[in-house]
Amino acid sequence: MELTISIEERIQEVLAKDPLFQVIQETTAEQNFWSEPYLLELVEKKYYSTPEVAGWFDVTDAQLRYYIKPFESYLFEEAEDSPTTSTVIRLDFKAVLKLRMILLLKDEYRVKGLKRLLNISDHGHMVRQKTVVTTELAPPDDLAQRVTMLSHIITQMMNTGLFHIEQETESQQMIVSLNQEFLTQQIQAVPSETSEILAEITEDTQQLKSENAALKKQLEELNQDNKQDIAILIRRRHIENEVVATLRDEALRTYTENNSTPFFAKLFRSSQLAMEQERFILDYVQTHLNERLEKALSDYHES
Repeated sequence: MELTISIEERIQEVLAKDPLFQVIQETTAEQNFWSEPYLLELVEKKYYSTPEVAGWFDVTDAQLRYYIKPFESYLFEEAEDSPTTSTVIRLDFKAVLKLRMILLLKDEYRVKGLKRLLNISDHGHMVRQKTVVTTELAPPDDLAQRVTMLSHIITQMMNTGLFHIEQETESQQMIVSLNQEFLTQQIQAVPSETSEILAEITEDTQQLKSENAALKKQLEELNQDNKQDIAILIRRRHIENEVVATLRDEALRTYTENNSTPFFAKLFRSSQLAMEQERFILDYVQTHLNERLEKALSDYHES
């Protein structure tokens, strides 16, 4: 007989090793992640369109696509049967969960901070850790986690070029030594002025870390009353209204410049002309809204 598990248990399995899932469990956003109604509608073997997912998350389709683009390598795992193409985006069960975590953490970490958490390069590629297959018996969970962590640390150390790792012939022990030649080259390549700048940057970084810790505490207090979320929603709505108002003004000017109507035509066809004008304005707004709104939101989030 096939056993069934709850959606919470399945999500725990699917996201067990996900970096953002590990982060979100240590924040106040965890409660929001587990309590949202869309989880009751998720089906693991289905794919969902961006407008449908945007409706679940109470954002526009343009806003959702804005956060999909920099995280494509994280959201979409290579799969031959995926219906996602260069023009059509379809999100599966796991991608929907990942995207929700991005939206819940974006205000605290911003796009750059999330990309660092996910180890996404400047070219948009996610550097994934390779899994080593072994025939030995698996150690206990706690020990296995520590071994994995140690493996990641050693890999990162080797990638810096600062260390040599060699194995002694007699004792078979691994010896870690400093790559003096590489270190000397790097030191010689750094001008004295640059060293001073680096020292200043280090000092500024420490100060920023202290300020960031204080700000983080304040944000957590604001999150308890949802004040921050309300302010963000109000600001986004204000931006959207500004974009629509600007587009209407542009459309009205364009219509007036391209349609000079004689006096008597205005007198006897005023209702029809007003309808044609309003139809032109609506078409103009609909054509340019997504592009303008996406740019306005991008400028706001990067400011």
